[in-house]
Amino acid sequence: MILAATSSPQGTQALAAALSAEMRVGDLIVLAGDLGAGKTCFTQGMGAGLGITERMTSPTFTLINRYDQGRIELNHLDVYRLDDIAETLDLDLPELLEVGLTVIEWGEEITEVLPVDHLTIRLRYPESVEGADDDRIIQIEAGGPTWDVRLPDLAAAIEGWVA
Repeated sequence: MILAATSSPQGTQALAAALSAEMRVGDLIVLAGDLGAGKTCFTQGMGAGLGITERMTSPTFTLINRYDQGRIELNHLDVYRLDDIAETLDLDLPELLEVGLTVIEWGEEITEVLPVDHLTIRLRYPESVEGADDDRIIQIEAGGPTWDVRLPDLAAAIEGWVA
């Protein structure tokens, strides 16, 4: 596990952009955190690091936004509004994983239908820090053997933020 900290939305985006250098086609990232914790902000940074210049917004109502003009395609999903785990079949996740990097907001709600190999990134507010509304603790957890091996490279990519 890696623990990192940022103090602004721009810092969260910069950390995600640094991580993007380590991303490959077929990678799956599950983003977890409370409403407003920075999941979409993180994804915007990931996209910027991949070279995506298009405006990136939350796919809360569309479920999937696809961005294909970067180094690799970025598939940005939000499963917050799904009523039933069976609805995940409509997302065509296996196809998305074949063509790019897939980032799923609220993905911890559907882990039972996700591949074992995925990276979980939890964004949370630090506990009782007065006046630190933009501060975030970012916890990165390897899921599966692929990410276990790659975790040291991820830590090196974001060493300036590691707590």
